[in-house]
Amino acid sequence: MRMQAMLAKDLADLRRNPGIFWPALLTGAISLVLPFIVAIVIPLVTGEALSASSDFQIAIEMYRSQPGMRALDPEAAIQAWLFQQFLPLLVLAPVAGSMSVAAFSVIGEKQARTLEPLLATPITTFELLTAKVLASLLPALGLTLLTFGIYLAGTAVLARPGVFSILLTPRSLAVVFLLGPLAALAALQLAVCVSSRVNDPRSAQQIGALIILPLAALLVTQLTGAVTLTLPVIVTMSAGLAVLNAALMRFGITLFDRESILTRWK
Repeated sequence: MRMQAMLAKDLADLRRNPGIFWPALLTGAISLVLPFIVAIVIPLVTGEALSASSDFQIAIEMYRSQPGMRALDPEAAIQAWLFQQFLPLLVLAPVAGSMSVAAFSVIGEKQARTLEPLLATPITTFELLTAKVLASLLPALGLTLLTFGIYLAGTAVLARPGVFSILLTPRSLAVVFLLGPLAALAALQLAVCVSSRVNDPRSAQQIGALIILPLAALLVTQLTGAVTLTLPVIVTMSAGLAVLNAALMRFGITLFDRESILTRWK
């Protein structure tokens, strides 16, 4: 009950401060627009099909070698490859959202001078941190559903026939609904941990941004063909993130020194 009450309070605070979500919304908009510019807009503007470029021949060969994808024409195969390669970019939206929200979850309590009476209640550190984490994670998951839904709708309307179904494969769904939420959870836990020790939300966001760097590197290596994000690779990375999240929660409970915060927050 105490954790639920804390979660309801934090969600109510977020509704009163919608500006916190602007970084997440901006990141989500960029992650949605960029793949369509590359796969749809540029070929239309230049008048040159993607399949006419030798740079994308590897995408055609890769997709033609996979069962169920051989029916795609060359242009559709390249579009499918591009839209799948840009899926990690969709992951950045919930990560950015969770960081901006989590950075204010503890620091906002400090600035509003509501943290001291809160820590004087019987609520445990685990309950407090779990409520803060969930209050940041739930909006991030909602943003994930929204951006992926728009992504699917856009490919269904604008892309070549057959491309839409590629985004509903286990590999694609695992990136968005397994890898993405776990990465967001790690980022917000880092932000909450740092928030307990600093008074500047930017410091917490910068630490949480450490999660974005590997995701950005993953996007670049995918586009260059250096790494193929197969389902086993996604599951392995997700397992690693799950272990990291468990360790971060344990570390956060240790770092969240209630007495120190009560005496040093100003």
